[in-house]
Amino acid sequence: MVRRPVAWIVALVLFAEALGVLAVNWFLGVVVDRQDMSLAGLDPDMMSVSSKAGGVVFGLYFGLCGLVALLVALRDRAPAGFGRVLLISAAVVHALLGAFVWGLVGWTAFLFMVVVLALIVLLLMTYDGRPEEPGPVDAGTPVSPPAAPTAP
Repeated sequence: MVRRPVAWIVALVLFAEALGVLAVNWFLGVVVDRQDMSLAGLDPDMMSVSSKAGGVVFGLYFGLCGLVALLVALRDRAPAGFGRVLLISAAVVHALLGAFVWGLVGWTAFLFMVVVLALIVLLLMTYDGRPEEPGPVDAGTPVSPPAAPTAP
């Protein structure tokens, strides 16, 4: 009952996060590129390219995680194999990012990371142990085995 809406929400959040990470890293790369300073002797062009590449890689990663969540929502089946591993790794990444952003950014970013972590874990757990449909009961079979014969 709650599985599909959670999967849809996780997919939307991960797609939005992919675009956000990509945009922020691209913006930081442009800012570094327009400055004529170096940080501890590092090449500004290399820092710019590295920031843009990191944004593209993490954007694609979160986009792929969002695609897995979208497929879970559409199929109404648990993620399996590589998709499950991808969602578990996304949960770990959000837990680590939540720990870092508490001190670097503030409690609102921490709250966002924890909410996304909780949504991913909820997605993984609601599909974990799906109850089996009860089959038809055969009235002709005894519930317990027959009693063993006794010696006189």
